[in-house]
Amino acid sequence: MRLGIDLGGTNIAVGLTDEKGTLLCRHSNPTGVGRAREEILSDICRTAVELCEKYGISTQEVESIGIGVPGSVNKAECKMVFGTNLGMNQVRFEEVFRPAFSCPVYIDNDANCAALGECYGGAGIGCDSMVMVTLGTGIGGGLVFHGRIFSGCGDVAGEIGHMVIQMDGEPCNCGKRGCWETYASASAAIRMVKQAMEEHPESLLHEVAKEQGKVGAINLFLARDRGDAVACELFDRYVRYLSIGVGNLISILQPERVIIGGGIVGQGEKLLAPLRELVYAELMMAEGKRPEILAATAGNDAGIIGAAMLDS
Repeated sequence: MRLGIDLGGTNIAVGLTDEKGTLLCRHSNPTGVGRAREEILSDICRTAVELCEKYGISTQEVESIGIGVPGSVNKAECKMVFGTNLGMNQVRFEEVFRPAFSCPVYIDNDANCAALGECYGGAGIGCDSMVMVTLGTGIGGGLVFHGRIFSGCGDVAGEIGHMVIQMDGEPCNCGKRGCWETYASASAAIRMVKQAMEEHPESLLHEVAKEQGKVGAINLFLARDRGDAVACELFDRYVRYLSIGVGNLISILQPERVIIGGGIVGQGEKLLAPLRELVYAELMMAEGKRPEILAATAGNDAGIIGAAMLDS
């Protein structure tokens, strides 16, 4: 029995899996960001114990614990080095679960855990190599080869959102300019929609925003579906930006699958079909060996499953 924990800014989500990564049960409590870090750490262990008690499982039956955290990690020391958004830097997580649990504890970045979760319980099942691309506030990523996360020499490989696709381009929160996530994240799509609305008062983007009650990435798809010329041009530009990064990843890594996650991927083939067309048109490889480009399917369970399988 393995225990996986997805530590997020909203919830502490915990689940138990079998040896193959099948999720058996899950439980969650609010993270309560802003509290003292000791309180949050105590609640992480409490949530794990509550799950075991709820399903009649002794903590001694848990063979390993894995936790995915939103920050940089030192895997050898089971430590979150920087978790600024949670106010928890330099935290050794093995100590958090003592004395309630006596098993080994493993740690990794939450995006890596989500990638591994897709490998064991989602769109990556059955493949030997995959890249996960998550489109959200930024662009997160994870690299999985032979069923294991590739972390690089400093445990930070997979920061794919910060590869530069435009020299001297838009400023990024990381301090560089022209990063992929400044052009192809969901936040970038929203920024592009807002700018287009300012420049084109005649666009249906305004009508869609009123109907939705906000300006979101989905507005781009809705206005495009109605044939709005501004939205169509903007959509083509956004997908082009997205395809540049995906194409770069494929050229460098040659994975079997590229799995795209994030709320915007709920648009399915409306996004993925034109993305594939652009990416495949520029690949320097035989058609029969082209990587599949698929939508993520494990949803909110991916981080839990991946965390549970960190020692696999």
